[in-house]
Amino acid sequence: MPFVRIDALGTGTARLDALGQAVHDALVETLGVPPDDRFQVLTGHDGVTSTLRYDDHLGIPKDGSVVFVAITMRSGRPPELKRALYRRIAELVHERTGTEPRNVVVTVTENTCVDWSFGDGEAQYAPAGAEPDGALR
Repeated sequence: MPFVRIDALGTGTARLDALGQAVHDALVETLGVPPDDRFQVLTGHDGVTSTLRYDDHLGIPKDGSVVFVAITMRSGRPPELKRALYRRIAELVHERTGTEPRNVVVTVTENTCVDWSFGDGEAQYAPAGAEPDGALR
């Protein structure tokens, strides 16, 4: 169950929706996330009341169409799957929004079963008195 935050500059509803769908589709295609397993926060920044700051780190120039994608997910996926995910996100974002792949910044933060609650104040993947479910979602 990845939790995704997407922040983008100068973004209307249509672009935010396309960004969210592109990231979700990449998660489904590369990591096998179930299609109905979507939890996203999509935020557009107008550059005045809210904005994003970025530089050309590692010699990769960014411009006003920069997109930050932060994914929190359960640990255990190998590096090659993460690399495939980054690549697919950049491809789909470019295909669906015209955003150059150099403007797509992706971070992954991993955690464990007990770090999730889906409601009711419960840790559904790690209930009290039970061994935590180790399956990736």
